[in-house]
Amino acid sequence: MVLLAAAVCTKAGKAIVSRQFVEMSRTRIEGLLAAFPKLMNTGKQHTFVETESVRYVYQPMEKLYMVLITTKNSNILEDLETLRLFSRVIPEYCRALEENEISEHCFDLIFAFDEIVALGYRENVNLAQIRTFTEMDSHEEKVFRAVRETQEREAKAEMRRKAKELQQARRDAERRGTKAPGFGGFGSSAMSGGSTAAMITETIIETERPKVTPTPTRPSGSNKALKLGAKGKEVDNFVDKLNSEGENIVTLVGKRSSEAATVLAPPINMESVHMKIEEKISLTCGRDGGLQNMELHGMIMLRILDEKFSRIRIHVENEDKKGVQLQTHPNVDKKLFTAESLIGLKNPEKSFPINSDVGVLKWRLQTTEESFIPLTINCWPSESGSGCDVNIEYELQEENLELNDVVITIPLPSNVGAPVIGEIDGEYRHDSRRNILEWCLPVIDAKNKSGSLEFSINGQPNDFFPVHVSFVSKKNYCNIQVTKVTQVDGNSPVRFSTETTFLVDKYEIL
Repeated sequence: MVLLAAAVCTKAGKAIVSRQFVEMSRTRIEGLLAAFPKLMNTGKQHTFVETESVRYVYQPMEKLYMVLITTKNSNILEDLETLRLFSRVIPEYCRALEENEISEHCFDLIFAFDEIVALGYRENVNLAQIRTFTEMDSHEEKVFRAVRETQEREAKAEMRRKAKELQQARRDAERRGTKAPGFGGFGSSAMSGGSTAAMITETIIETERPKVTPTPTRPSGSNKALKLGAKGKEVDNFVDKLNSEGENIVTLVGKRSSEAATVLAPPINMESVHMKIEEKISLTCGRDGGLQNMELHGMIMLRILDEKFSRIRIHVENEDKKGVQLQTHPNVDKKLFTAESLIGLKNPEKSFPINSDVGVLKWRLQTTEESFIPLTINCWPSESGSGCDVNIEYELQEENLELNDVVITIPLPSNVGAPVIGEIDGEYRHDSRRNILEWCLPVIDAKNKSGSLEFSINGQPNDFFPVHVSFVSKKNYCNIQVTKVTQVDGNSPVRFSTETTFLVDKYEIL
């Protein structure tokens, strides 16, 4: 077998990345790739095409082609086996089979191509070996980096200790009313020694605790700036004394930080009447099928910002058919809700609280019915000669849902290296420290209701459980919605806003 070149090109013959394994000019390879689409016969299903001088062995990859250019006397069976290995290498470095992604990882692909073929002949390597060779993982390098980081930490600690000694010496000198002594290596005069100590101290303080607004330091005069924490210390001692006497003291800093968090995260398009519909699911399934337990809790939180809309009624539309249990707030008129699906206070003359979240309706669903599972996960690990082949599939059963930021976390055996990914819908992340593989899917909805992941790694079938799932959704599981808000007096409609969230509390396959 003599392999002349390996290339990834578009269907029009434009070369995206190409690696020549023999002496060949750029004009020559571009001409061969440009002629390649014209030689293909659409009426026949072949994976190779020949000219008078070369043979093209190719495999379609969505909108691209993986093409090997060989001599005509090469072994076609070996060429096809090499082509399959090339095609498996590309998804290892490119998350999407698109032109931009290929161009961005072109050098990674070229390095991987060089591990497969040397001087036109196939090397006896597999996908796992290619990854190991290209990563060039070195134990000695890790040890060197760990030693260097330790030395840097020790040097910083020594620098802080020296700075504190210089600062203490300066304070002692000022307390005695004498000039600060000079220190060898930091200046010949007493003034230079004192200013250097202050400079080092300020530098360390700035690195440990960044300042929001820098305060200029005065070179002369009284050194009261060094006693800024004295008053705060006295206040802390006073607060501790009150606490010991049984007084309940509320820290102002914590209160301000909580208020700031509330201000920094306002709801989007928040009207004077705002409702937050939140659901949390806790689900446990068996690896061989069967729902062990599923529990869902939901609540409607009401927040009123304007006092003139404090006497209102909320129209709720309940189209749930799964048998949820509804419960209203004790101050809500239960008979009115049962008869007309209206949420209003028992005493119509009273008002809802202003500027606070009030839970007006909550519901609960508990079941072991498999058909109620919103997203099913099937994990099939099977032992092979080289380790374990794992196939994972997901399927969205509730097609009205749209799940965002879905992460399926699979545990991996420790000290066996990275998994070899075969096929995948979406993206993946391998965390070697936590020994997990995260399968990431931006959106799962009716158009993308199923997908699969295949990978290989050393281990036993029990090593890949439990599988955990997390997601968020802007559509709730139980079809309970707020359709209208009206005032008690006059029954006039009121503008309102809603914020719907469906979260995961626990979602695992044991």
